[in-house]
Amino acid sequence: MTEKTATDAPDEGFTAEERAAMKERAKELKTTAGRKRTGKSTPEADEKDVLEKIAEMPEPDRVIAEAIHAIVAANAPELAPKTWYGMPGYAKNGKVVVFFQGAAKFKTRYASLGFNDNALIDEGTMWPVAYALTQLTADDEARIAALIAKAAS
Repeated sequence: MTEKTATDAPDEGFTAEERAAMKERAKELKTTAGRKRTGKSTPEADEKDVLEKIAEMPEPDRVIAEAIHAIVAANAPELAPKTWYGMPGYAKNGKVVVFFQGAAKFKTRYASLGFNDNALIDEGTMWPVAYALTQLTADDEARIAALIAKAAS
């Protein structure tokens, strides 16, 4: 039996990539609990985990993730870096507000910048909560900076 990939039919259960992401999330939760028990839970440790995940990414995902990490730090320093399903995430009050998903993670044609429901990016009665990224221009970076600042407010 062969492993499923992200391009397989969705009615066949979780893909290998989805199972791997769920395992990473379980590991993250165990790590967080262990750090809290031992008093080693620090923002620095969480940021180190995020930077390690970014460093593991292939290009161009790594380049985009590094830029997003810098944009978050500059525009929403109140958001705490933490890994989320093996991806860089940025949390407020312990809940991930914004996250980056590299294209290689699920073998998709583009990376994604996503916002969870606690992100304050509402615009009327309908608004996007995820953006496809293939590269970042200066205009893209400015737009992302504004979205992240708004999401963290």
